[in-house]
Amino acid sequence: MLSLAKVHALLAGRVGAEEIDARSRELLEAAIQKRLQAGQSVVVAVRGFDESERERLVRLAHGERRSRHLILIETTRADVSDEERPGLDELRRALDAGELGREGFQTVLRLGGDSLSEVKRIVFQRPPRDD
Repeated sequence: MLSLAKVHALLAGRVGAEEIDARSRELLEAAIQKRLQAGQSVVVAVRGFDESERERLVRLAHGERRSRHLILIETTRADVSDEERPGLDELRRALDAGELGREGFQTVLRLGGDSLSEVKRIVFQRPPRDD
C-alpha cells in the first residue's frame, strides 16, 4: 500500500522541509506509474477528500488502461475533524448518488460500522470475456 505519509517519512531528513511536499508527490506518482506499467495492482491510501487528488490518481490508472476502484473506509464521527467533515460529507453524498463514475471510478465501495470488522479481503475480478 502506498501513501503520501509513507513517502514523507522516507524523505524526512534527506530533503529540505520547503520541498518535501513536492518531492513526496513526485515520488508517489512515479511509484504508482511504475507499478501500473508493470501490470501490478496499486493501492493508494489517501488522506482527505479532495476531488482533484482523486482525479490525478484516476488519470494515472486510466492512462495505463487499468481498473479504478474507490473504497471509502468510514470512521467514527469523533475521528473526523471539523475541517474534514464537509469534504467527507460531500464524498458520501456523491458516492450515494452514484456520481463517482463520472470521475472515472468503475467500482465504489463504502465500508463502515460492523461491516468493516467483517471484511477479510476484497477481490476485484475482471468481467468474463464475451468470446
